[in-house]
Amino acid sequence: MKVAVFSTKSYDKEFLTEANKGRYELVFFETHLSAATARLANGFDAVCVFVNDDLDREVIASLSKNGVKLIALRCAGFNNVDLNQAKAAGIPVARVPAYSPHGVAEHAVALILALNRRICRAYNRVREGNFSIEGLLGFELYGKTVGMMGTGKIGAIFAGIMKNGFGCKVLAYDVHVNPECEALGVRYVSKDEIFAHSDIISLHLPLNKATHHIIDASALEKMKNGVMLINTSRGGLIDSSCLSEGLKSGKIGFLGLDVYEEEETMFFEDLSSQPIYDDTFVRIMAFPRVIITGHQAFFTDTALRNIAQTTMNNIESFEKGSIDPANLVISP
Repeated sequence: MKVAVFSTKSYDKEFLTEANKGRYELVFFETHLSAATARLANGFDAVCVFVNDDLDREVIASLSKNGVKLIALRCAGFNNVDLNQAKAAGIPVARVPAYSPHGVAEHAVALILALNRRICRAYNRVREGNFSIEGLLGFELYGKTVGMMGTGKIGAIFAGIMKNGFGCKVLAYDVHVNPECEALGVRYVSKDEIFAHSDIISLHLPLNKATHHIIDASALEKMKNGVMLINTSRGGLIDSSCLSEGLKSGKIGFLGLDVYEEEETMFFEDLSSQPIYDDTFVRIMAFPRVIITGHQAFFTDTALRNIAQTTMNNIESFEKGSIDPANLVISP
């Protein structure tokens, strides 16, 4: 099989090549897959794509026309794929459902600690020979109420860290109850109760029609003043247009993001020598109690190895006629 790998960075090439073990012909493209670049997949049996590749109706029609028989996602989310069009075109979509739940949960905690204890500001001061601790006052996590939205594998690990590691009270919202979370003593409540009672709210939800903009201006109004908001899941869970006002008013006391609603034009790229044209993003970054990382919560050696291995296994399974149902998003 011949596989076109889009949105390729050096680490993708390294880990995928290692996991491939010479089984298939992998051709790496740095560009994102989009309507403008879909022609590059002409003559390939499969495409391997990531979170910011666009597989809309037009792209999938082009892939089908060009002979592509498999869409292999090297990520868990699939909100960037028109599943109806893929099904109509007879192209199965396979994903990597769990590759680094510990890594993502730990990154969420890292954002909480960095924001709370003003780590970035303190680091910069000391680098400049300023050892004053004025303005660096934090708070203890012990006894605080953490609201967790989404209780899948990542959420369950996050809950364990916050409850057992820091002694927090953990509330949870999800349409499905996870017995692992219940065993930890996590209490399931409504969205409004999460908003009303949480000192820290951390998002661990998939992005779909029901969760799109689950945090908007109305939700912010229901939260405690000075709430800490953390998102390491999907950017579209938060209506970014309301964040600036929330920060300005003090409703949001701390904001930690590893994802952003319009990240596909920025994240994973070096834009240090050019302006950032997203005015909303620039405004958010201007506030002092904000930390944004560039979609790196998943980025551990363990995760990259797991992603590469599962992706190549999905391709091999497809070739043999049977993809693991746990990895299959849609079959024709």
